[in-house]
Amino acid sequence: MVRLLLVASLCGCMAATPRPETDGQQVSPIPISLALEEIITTGIRQRLPDPASARFGTMLAGERTVHGRQEIVVCGTVSANTPSGVHGGDKPFIAKTYPEAAGSFELVAMGDDTETARLQIGGTCRAAGLPIHDTAPKTHL
Repeated sequence: MVRLLLVASLCGCMAATPRPETDGQQVSPIPISLALEEIITTGIRQRLPDPASARFGTMLAGERTVHGRQEIVVCGTVSANTPSGVHGGDKPFIAKTYPEAAGSFELVAMGDDTETARLQIGGTCRAAGLPIHDTAPKTHL
């Protein structure tokens, strides 16, 4: 039920920061391959008002097994133009992908550019073992 409400809240405007799930399990850090980067950046871009303006900051990934299913968790930041055309601030996000379902993407949470969102999502990422220290955009993919 909580997961359904979380998904429903993510389908609309992402200004309110949802309380992301942690599953209470840390991940084993892994390097981000080009294929994984493509899955994540494509999935995030689909949720932005101006996908072409997206600039991704630090992204960290880790893998774990939950209920017998392998998943890769990615924490990162993205900035993009707002609907009015002004470049917005960094928005933290948590996403998942599942290796056995090639190309799968699940946006767990995306915050706005407020300190509250950074703290909430950043805390969840730290708890999972993926602390994001640098929030400055680094790439324009």
